[in-house]
Amino acid sequence: MSRSIAVGIDIGTYQTKVVIAEADRNNERLVPRVIGVGYAESKGLRHGYIVSQSEVSKSISQAVAQAEKMSGIEVKRAIFSVGGIGLSGVTSSGMAVISRADYEITDLDLQKSIDASQSEIPQAQIANRRIIHTVPINFRIDGKQVFGNPVGMKGMRLESKTFFVTCLNHHYGDIIEAAAEADIGVEEIIASPMAASVVTLSKAQKIAGCVLCNIGSETVSIIVYEDNKPISLEIFPLGGNDITNDIALGLRIPLEEAEEVKKGSIVGVSYPRKKLDEIISARLSDIFELIEAHLKKIGKNNLLPAGIIITGGGSSIEMIENLAKNSLKLPSRIGTISFGEGAKGQIKDASWSVAYGLCLIGLTNNGDENGVNPLTGIGKGFVNWLKQFLP
Repeated sequence: MSRSIAVGIDIGTYQTKVVIAEADRNNERLVPRVIGVGYAESKGLRHGYIVSQSEVSKSISQAVAQAEKMSGIEVKRAIFSVGGIGLSGVTSSGMAVISRADYEITDLDLQKSIDASQSEIPQAQIANRRIIHTVPINFRIDGKQVFGNPVGMKGMRLESKTFFVTCLNHHYGDIIEAAAEADIGVEEIIASPMAASVVTLSKAQKIAGCVLCNIGSETVSIIVYEDNKPISLEIFPLGGNDITNDIALGLRIPLEEAEEVKKGSIVGVSYPRKKLDEIISARLSDIFELIEAHLKKIGKNNLLPAGIIITGGGSSIEMIENLAKNSLKLPSRIGTISFGEGAKGQIKDASWSVAYGLCLIGLTNNGDENGVNPLTGIGKGFVNWLKQFLP
């Protein structure tokens, strides 16, 4: 029997991370086992998008070489993440007239209503952009909301409200070209917040309602879930580097030293604790104000019972959990992942969540006879994919 292997490559602004995972079957249940990991300093990126393909390709090659050495497997194809300020989410609604004479709703009507939603996206929000994920949020038959799959029900009109994740066309193309330069084929490109949510959020959290916040070096990404569906995504152009810069200016110390102070890893040197806390909390407050403003915009502020789950490199800051709780008036916790006991080089650092999530998506695809991507719906079993978002 051939081995089921998946490779996830997360091109972050700070580091490029690679995870190679193998599917173990335990009573027909998918149990991923990490067999190789690798990372390299990211170069050639700014706010999450590529500015130098050659430098990004070198980072990919270095990280992949580490993972190949650990796993003993040559990487030829991988699933890549896309992030940065070129990523965006938009919600739109559309309507389709039922095609059958007896008014029974079919899979084709479902697809037509979602296509109609896409056509209703304002041109200003879709110009120069590519849709990478399509998630139906709810359906209405003749104006009445449907709880569950509408296929097989009867009506004259089917309306769908759909959430689309888009990225800039040239950012998408740059990733493919950088991968090609590193001699790696691209199986799929997944939005970073979607990939991270696969391994960081539980189904209970997604159903109750929560926001996953990833604090990277130059960007902060958030994705909001409710009723087990993503309903909003936003990227903010600031991150951990801004905190480091503030510390360097406030304490008048070099950037390298400021980074160590931020992480709390400097030993034998004391800085005014009160001033340091004020510097860090001021920038974190800016971040949480932006998140609060976005939650107000979509009508979800103070209305997410599972609260905010914080991940990424910035989640290691000591005061961040309490500050998030007080700023957003929501439950707050630091997201964690574990690759499991079978992993070589077990890692619990949540900054690996995107790369690991990409692997799980890949292994799920490998095990699906229809070849359906659980996030994009690409493949033969379009309606089977839709069912995961239906009660």
